[in-house]
Amino acid sequence: MQQLSSKIVNKAVASFSSLPGIGEKTALRLVLHLLRKDKEDIVSFASSIEQLLDLHYCSKCYNLSDTDICEICANPNRDEAKICVVEDLLDVIAIENTTQFNGYYHVLGGVISPIDGIGPNDLRINELIERIENSNTEEVIMALSTTLEGDTTNFYLYKKLKNYPVKISTIARGVGIGDEINYTDEVTLGKSIVNRIPFEKTL
Repeated sequence: MQQLSSKIVNKAVASFSSLPGIGEKTALRLVLHLLRKDKEDIVSFASSIEQLLDLHYCSKCYNLSDTDICEICANPNRDEAKICVVEDLLDVIAIENTTQFNGYYHVLGGVISPIDGIGPNDLRINELIERIENSNTEEVIMALSTTLEGDTTNFYLYKKLKNYPVKISTIARGVGIGDEINYTDEVTLGKSIVNRIPFEKTL
């Protein structure tokens, strides 16, 4: 990294450039942009970052939340019979934006990926099973990305859940092979959820 005349600016540039997709030149432009802001705006920006330390994982679905229970899980008007299994927060946002699903979610926190050192025990699979055992769940919808890792995780979940009295379904293949859920357009994703199919038909 090129050393600038200010150690403070250097540190800020290093912090921005540590973010994914942000190179040093872009980081420097962002820092210079902030420096043109009013002091109050910079303080507000810094405060919003600091407040990330106060975030929780929802104790029910493991979505990010400001409180112990997220707004979705706290909503009594949602359908408690359905749990949609997703990889992360971005997938929750993508599915919510379709307005086609009114159940609850379960955020696994990733997918099985041996090459990345991520196995079943690194995901919230046991927590999902516990939810099913202690709730009125009738259907588990697996809405993971249609990648090799996503399909592997789907199959693992199916084997774990097939003996429970719940319907196991997966989103329709309107989502292209190899696509990640959060990059799929809302119309296509919405139709894939509505037209979901029993998982065993995909085997």
